[in-house]
Amino acid sequence: EVQFVESGGGLVQAGGSLRLSCAVSGLNFDGYSIGWFRQPPGKGREAVSCISTSDGSTNYALSVKGRFTMSSDNAKNMVYLQMTMLKPEDTAVYYCAIGCSETVAGLIGSWGQGTQVTVSS
Repeated sequence: EVQFVESGGGLVQAGGSLRLSCAVSGLNFDGYSIGWFRQPPGKGREAVSCISTSDGSTNYALSVKGRFTMSSDNAKNMVYLQMTMLKPEDTAVYYCAIGCSETVAGLIGSWGQGTQVTVSS
């Protein structure tokens, strides 16, 4: 069974930084796209970024482009999200999952428990 374990969240001031980590298990890591998603309080999940573990290519939501950087360490079965210049609107529970869209990730349904990111103004 594919499993994801997110970590690294916390409480930060606006303009601060956090690095989120996602440990992946139960999957032949190389060759899949892994995405970061977030769910603000009272709202649905939204795609943040994704990476191809084959070539390292990345995509980002417009709202985070230029501030967030996604990377992977295939040997460790880990993906990361380096978050800088955080804004209060980034406050959400962050999840990693297979796929680059909420539709694909939702169909697979292998969400972890997520990690809370809270950005104060």
